[in-house]
Amino acid sequence: MRDRDAKHRFSLRERFRSFIFAGRGLKLLFHEHNTWIHLFATLCVAVVGWWVSLSPVKWAIAIILVGNVWITEALNTAIERLCDHVTPERHPAIGHIKDIAAAAVLLSAITAVGAGLCIFIPAIIDKVTQSL
Repeated sequence: MRDRDAKHRFSLRERFRSFIFAGRGLKLLFHEHNTWIHLFATLCVAVVGWWVSLSPVKWAIAIILVGNVWITEALNTAIERLCDHVTPERHPAIGHIKDIAAAAVLLSAITAVGAGLCIFIPAIIDKVTQSL
């Protein structure tokens, strides 16, 4: 058994360090081009949600959907980097693994857009008709 697998006492210092590592991961995530697309989409959801005064429940749904896209993008990036580390040269199996991970992001984004349209289209229509 490796040392890191052994049970350790709870340590606030170690928990704090884990947040530092997670922060490093977020910083690395923002080196990815698709992250900026997700950030733009997130800002659009926030601005339009504020403009149409989403209900708390609809805000919660929107936040979960947006968070799910961010999570899948982070996992996809981690998988791609791991694959590139293990086999830097092109390999059909690695290519398939990376494609499947990318498909997870796509499915997450399609789900978010579909559910988002169900939330935002009626809210936008209500907002526009109220101002007429």
